[in-house]
Amino acid sequence: MDALLRALRPLSQPPTAPGWNHASMKELLGDTPRSPASVLIGLRGEAHPRVVFTVRTDHLSSHAGQVAFPGGRMDPADGDALTTALRESEEEIGLDRTLVTPLGYLDCFETVSGFCITPVVAQIADEARFHPAPDEVAEVFEVPLTFFLEPGNTRRYQTEYRGHRREMVEFQHDGHRIWGATAAMLQNLLQRMEQA
Repeated sequence: MDALLRALRPLSQPPTAPGWNHASMKELLGDTPRSPASVLIGLRGEAHPRVVFTVRTDHLSSHAGQVAFPGGRMDPADGDALTTALRESEEEIGLDRTLVTPLGYLDCFETVSGFCITPVVAQIADEARFHPAPDEVAEVFEVPLTFFLEPGNTRRYQTEYRGHRREMVEFQHDGHRIWGATAAMLQNLLQRMEQA
């Protein structure tokens, strides 16, 4: 847990756009403004932390069936990324924000769907219970952080998008495929932990 805490940006210094992957996103999307969004990378258990994920329902208009962190677009009333992450987690998985202790931030990340996401890393109390919103979330599951720290569990591959080749990572755990923006943000965490 110490290495993880050292890897985070402090709560007093939230990251700002552009995202760490801005150069590659600029090739794909140009300089169009990115919509601000935020996700909660929640950890349960202090001695052996587990990362909390959701599976989006199959009928959603975007990213249906994908593994994701709870989160979404920032509302004007939110004011900051932390408030967005807590509000979205409450709406999506019924997470009581009084049982969440924010720890810090990762670097902003830009997506092909035009968002600039601020990842908020937080400790979720063991007594917290999840109540997935049935119209958005099909499942909530947890994966030990140690799984992601094992290099053999990272699969690297290339994909093509709008004529550009992109380097991607993904993780397979217990029947769940963790890929796309979710895997990229996890990779950013792992890299920051290595450098901490």
